[in-house]
Amino acid sequence: MATRGHQRLSDTTRARGIRVAGIAIILLGAGAALLPVDKGISSDMLGALLLAAGLIELVAGSLRSQVRQLAMAAGGVTAFAGLLFVINPETQFFPTVWPIIGWLLLRSLIIGYASTHSHGSVRRWMGLSAGMDFLLAALLIAGLSVATIVVSIFGPTPQLVASFAWVLAASFVVNGLMLLEVASCERDVSA
Repeated sequence: MATRGHQRLSDTTRARGIRVAGIAIILLGAGAALLPVDKGISSDMLGALLLAAGLIELVAGSLRSQVRQLAMAAGGVTAFAGLLFVINPETQFFPTVWPIIGWLLLRSLIIGYASTHSHGSVRRWMGLSAGMDFLLAALLIAGLSVATIVVSIFGPTPQLVASFAWVLAASFVVNGLMLLEVASCERDVSA
């Protein structure tokens, strides 16, 4: 009987931890959306956001009862992308865009695959998160050809960089909402 109570507490604690992680990632998304565009957004700032989100996602992934390794892998990819920017900050737009496109594509593949091993609303939210990252990567790739001309002629414009911060914000918010749903389901299992 004590073991069952301990397990229930453990499930509740895990659900709380995942919920806190989801809220933290949504707040990082809000922070990315509110970055001061007029002063410019440095790649080390983007790296810090990605690194923080990745570390939070790693912790949340370690608390999951299903697809733990895949959830942690998605967090690891995010943290690695952030680390790339922190270690090697770039001031130009294009060296920054390609790692983000790679991060979004790789993360969408990991989460998409993980969703096939999940059930119910968690599966749906994981699919939404993977789909959002894939869509954002596709939009960046499609916008890259137009952006190439704009940056070649005018240099990196604040509007172009601002749209890039919104890409991070959108990915973070959907990922945070997915973690809130995972937390809800983890809590329901323990009830």
